[in-house]
Amino acid sequence: MTDSVTVSVEILGKPFQVSCGVGEAEQVTAAARLLDARMNEIHDTGKVLGFDRIAVMAALNIAHDYLASNADLTRVSGAAGDKVAELTDKVAQALVEAEG
Repeated sequence: MTDSVTVSVEILGKPFQVSCGVGEAEQVTAAARLLDARMNEIHDTGKVLGFDRIAVMAALNIAHDYLASNADLTRVSGAAGDKVAELTDKVAQALVEAEG
């Protein structure tokens, strides 16, 4: 059985108790702070009413940011892989020329 702890967080002024793994308390607290900040931003616009709707909008915004970051990471990783392959080819060519 996995050991767990309960973390107390506050989101949009409401207290929540969240169960998580022993080593995950800091991450859960950081995630709650991020969610709280996003929900407060949405709440402060006055355009979205109701805790549930604000939570859904915040979740959509965070999911969008995650997917955009993931796409950026994939592009950067692909470009780095291409550059590594190019440099590997240059090194291999230099070695062939050095032997000949």
